[in-house]
Amino acid sequence: MSQQLIYANRAAQQAAYRVRQLQSVKDPLSLKGLPPMPVISLMPGHARWSALTAQGSQFLQMALEEMQSYHDNRSEAWQDGPKAEELQAKMECLENALAQLQE
Repeated sequence: MSQQLIYANRAAQQAAYRVRQLQSVKDPLSLKGLPPMPVISLMPGHARWSALTAQGSQFLQMALEEMQSYHDNRSEAWQDGPKAEELQAKMECLENALAQLQE
């Protein structure tokens, strides 16, 4: 028994594939609650950019809190060591980035 053709030709199959690919990129972005970019490519997407920077700030804050918790749960000897200094330097960088985003 032969299979029933879904697409009329190879070009139609490729066009359907491109549509599925574009949709697979758009779906995760819409699930995150981000507003879409303007239809006209020359218009700025201020609403989307604001939402993205707000989410970025939340992620940085979450990472900073987790790093601080990790630091606080280590022993005194560890907190005085080089690994703790390295972690503190990373935390300072995150704090600076967070302050710049909030400005």
